[in-house]
Amino acid sequence: MTELRQRQVKLAARWLFTVLVIGFVIRSIDSGELWQELARFSPYVLVPALALTVFQVALSAWRWRYTVERLGLPLAYGVAVREYYLATFLNQVLPGGVLGDVNRAWRHGSGAGERLSAVHGVAIERLSGQLVLALVVVISGSWLLGSGRVTVDHLKGGLWLGAGVIGVFLALWLALKTGLAAYLQRLRRDLYESLLNRTVLPVQIGSSLLVLASYLGVFLCLAWGAGYIESTESAAIIVSLGSILLLSMVVPLTVAGWGIREGAAALLWPMAGLPAEQGVALSVGYGALVLVSSLPGAAFFRPTNHG
Repeated sequence: MTELRQRQVKLAARWLFTVLVIGFVIRSIDSGELWQELARFSPYVLVPALALTVFQVALSAWRWRYTVERLGLPLAYGVAVREYYLATFLNQVLPGGVLGDVNRAWRHGSGAGERLSAVHGVAIERLSGQLVLALVVVISGSWLLGSGRVTVDHLKGGLWLGAGVIGVFLALWLALKTGLAAYLQRLRRDLYESLLNRTVLPVQIGSSLLVLASYLGVFLCLAWGAGYIESTESAAIIVSLGSILLLSMVVPLTVAGWGIREGAAALLWPMAGLPAEQGVALSVGYGALVLVSSLPGAAFFRPTNHG
């Protein structure tokens, strides 16, 4: 079997696994109720939701450019936007959710002539977003518990999800520690220059908060269009649960988080006293909208100048 054929088989297997996971989630809830919830989405919210995804890519591209420039690499903003669209599209259609970013780092490194700095730039830019997401999830979880929207008894049924997320982070940390041991000093320097420096850190945190706000804004648009938001508290609950859903997508078992995200929604919404079908419907709507918003990236496969 040729290498190309092997890759095609692996991709097909990952898509099949993704479909099976989604099928299992749908079978575990009331499918009729799920279709009713999906039918509640208003088409009028698609314009503001898609506008948020454009802002999201534009700001994420700026954050990437800002990060790599701290490492001494040139990157024109227009090129950064195109490459980010391409990376987003690849992350949506290829397994793991990171291959688009790997491609983004490789293309930038090839054009700039410094692949290690390019790889670090992409990794640190993603790390900036993940750290802010983790902080928001901690705050959201604390609020849900403190307000009584989620109780300890409700959490018992979802402990396996938390354990799974922690396990994934531990595995990633061990892999990172092992893989970067040979150039740990270089990594420390790059982390300081592009993330931890006291003049850089506020910019990273601020831009990552805005990017995360755009993700959660898409959830709010869909929820508002479906009539799920009746008060400030209900909006806060959607935002809190949505941030946890975004964290669940870190688990790299399916394509673009499909199935994992819906399974997490099926667990989280009942824990907050809401129908599981509502959470799964929001998750499906979010995934479909992000996929559509990434389609412009398919036009940017050609090599480009990163100067």
